[in-house]
Amino acid sequence: MRAGTVNNLLGFASAAAFTAVGVSAFVFWRRRRDRPSLWAALCFGILGAVALVGQVLPETATTDLELVLQRVAVVALLLFPYLLYRFTTAFDPSPRWLDWAVTLATATLIVWTVALRDFPQSGEHRSGAFVAYLVALLVQFGAVSLIAAARLWRAGSGQPSVARSRMQMLAIAATALTAALFFAVVTPADEAGLKIGTSILGLVTALAFLLGFVPPGVVRLIWRRPEQERVREAIGALMAATTPEEVARNVLPSMAGLVGSQAIYLLDTDENVIGSYGPDSAVPPPGPTVLRLEIPGGCLVVVAGPYAPFFGSDEIEILRSLGALTGLALDRSHLFVREREQRLALERADEMKSNFIALAAHELRTPVTSVHGIVRTLDRLGSQLSDTDRADLDEALRTQTERMRRLVDQLLDLSRLESEDVPIQPVPISVRAEVEELVTTSAGDRLTEIDIAIPYDLEAVVDRTVFDRVISNLVTNALRHGASPVLVTAAHNDRHFRLAVEDRGDGVPPRFVGDLFERFSRSDEARARGLGSGLGLAIARSYARAHGGDLVYEPVRPHGARFELVVPVGRGRDDD
Repeated sequence: MRAGTVNNLLGFASAAAFTAVGVSAFVFWRRRRDRPSLWAALCFGILGAVALVGQVLPETATTDLELVLQRVAVVALLLFPYLLYRFTTAFDPSPRWLDWAVTLATATLIVWTVALRDFPQSGEHRSGAFVAYLVALLVQFGAVSLIAAARLWRAGSGQPSVARSRMQMLAIAATALTAALFFAVVTPADEAGLKIGTSILGLVTALAFLLGFVPPGVVRLIWRRPEQERVREAIGALMAATTPEEVARNVLPSMAGLVGSQAIYLLDTDENVIGSYGPDSAVPPPGPTVLRLEIPGGCLVVVAGPYAPFFGSDEIEILRSLGALTGLALDRSHLFVREREQRLALERADEMKSNFIALAAHELRTPVTSVHGIVRTLDRLGSQLSDTDRADLDEALRTQTERMRRLVDQLLDLSRLESEDVPIQPVPISVRAEVEELVTTSAGDRLTEIDIAIPYDLEAVVDRTVFDRVISNLVTNALRHGASPVLVTAAHNDRHFRLAVEDRGDGVPPRFVGDLFERFSRSDEARARGLGSGLGLAIARSYARAHGGDLVYEPVRPHGARFELVVPVGRGRDDD
């Protein structure tokens, strides 16, 4: 096969490859419509057009149209490195002085190209002025191309494998195109071997551009192997995750590596952050490089680099797929957490049931044994007892039966509260008068130890049963476990009625505060002194919550305890 034929075939192949790059860039711009894709469409579209025109034009232009097309092709070729440089600045702006230098050099060569009187044809003598023009063209084309290539190579070094390989392939292609242009200018017309070598270099350049801009799927797969391995590990870790936080911890680093993300956040359906990877900062608002990917049960917010949306489009789709798996893992972890909570609740309920039976039996044993002993004594020895002994036994019998009655009442209250069989009926009450009556009943001969600091005209709309049970319990506890003076206060605040009972005792031991309102819970001191059954505060809080409110504790400085009933005015459980 003749050298000319080989050269022509190589030229057609190069033109086809350059044209494919240009068409791909145009399609990419039509789909994205952003600045980087516009510069890419102009850059590679012009390069493809120059390659086609170069194949159409004869080696020796003779007609005016051919001469015009020849100069237009040269001008377009001079624009290529400039447009490639602008493509890089669409991602990362360059210094202003460099922009001006590149623009001025390109404009100068374009004007020089248009101003030249004639272009020597193949084999013709080249004047000194034309040689100077060729040198300036090579310097301008090479310098701008190498600047663009260096920017692509440097920026690609911090990107994921696919983006890095694509950017570096474009950098290599731009450098190779400069070399091909140099050899095309300096190679003599009669050196067939060098011309074929130059054509081969041009074909390699075209294929490199094609590989960098639209790499086939198999090539992407090869490039993506490092991240793909981490993704497989992340998917395996997802299957083992049992909490939403563990899901985020297992998958977010791999997600970030897939697209070169600076930060990535996993949010639930309420926009709460489940987990994040990267700098510890707030979730950023939407922006050009902030990707928001909806997934089942939440969303991913990805702070990507400026190159990721352009060079990592397939990786973003993989990220979406991984996000879908993450959503499924989140659902699974929520189910696991709920199942664990239910299991713990059942275990706790079973434990409480056992404690209930044991403690109820223990609490009832003492008064039942006492009553039984007193009754037997009266039955067998009643006629032999003195009036004083009989009176003492009668008093002990009344005390123990009252103790049993209170305990049974508490157990019945607890049962009704658990079954939500306590009707809440708020009614207007005079707070001061009601509290004075309750204090008189609860305090007995210790009435002087209680100070009631409640306005006489204060009224509240609350359920009377809730009010009586809670306040009586708090006053009794303050006298039993605390120290005088005991202060009772009340007020309306923020559409809530608040009543507090405060004493000056030692307060609740810090280690016991967490169990303060648990059933049958008593501090070591109370247990040692045999005080109470551990049900009073649990029942009081349950009554308060049945009313839509709460019962809270806080320590008093320098010492003491403060219990506060907080009830939304006129609102109970039936209103929720």
